[in-house]
Amino acid sequence: MKKIFTSLLVAGVSIAVLSGCGSNNENTANEAATNAPAATTAPAATTAPVTDAVSTASIVDQADAFTKAVSADGNWIVAILKDLTVDQDVVVAGEFHDKGAADGAIYRKLALYAQDADHKITASYILTAPKVTVQSENFKVQGGTIKGDVYVEAKGFTLDKTATIDGNLYFKTEDLKTSAVLDGKVTGATEIK
Repeated sequence: MKKIFTSLLVAGVSIAVLSGCGSNNENTANEAATNAPAATTAPAATTAPVTDAVSTASIVDQADAFTKAVSADGNWIVAILKDLTVDQDVVVAGEFHDKGAADGAIYRKLALYAQDADHKITASYILTAPKVTVQSENFKVQGGTIKGDVYVEAKGFTLDKTATIDGNLYFKTEDLKTSAVLDGKVTGATEIK
């Protein structure tokens, strides 16, 4: 009886913690990076997947799955589990909302890292692509590196302090550049093009 009570208590606390994490801050993305979709199994090197009471992330480790995950038919958050090379141009498209909730703020995220149970980044990954075009509003890149040029065509682009663009960062207009938050590192030019 004591064992059943303890299990129920732990489950209740877990649900409360998961549902209490609500904003699009660093912890939201970190939690989503460990939440595997039902059809995906995380490699043994990452933390065990936890079921998210709100929504799931697209967690991918293959180029074709990644390309689909960031398309307009993908999810609000996409995470990779290892270094990944995509031989074609990548287009991040579609309007998505925080945690996939229809009434949530417009928000989309790319998580290029693994984390431990305390949400500390334990590994950073490299996404290599000839060109990444961002058409999703309020798109955030966190952890890891995009190796290739990034073209921003939507407002609210964010390069987190934990992320790097190993290439050039181009904005379609000055207004898009002004709306961006660039706390991370860009090794090449940052300009209007």
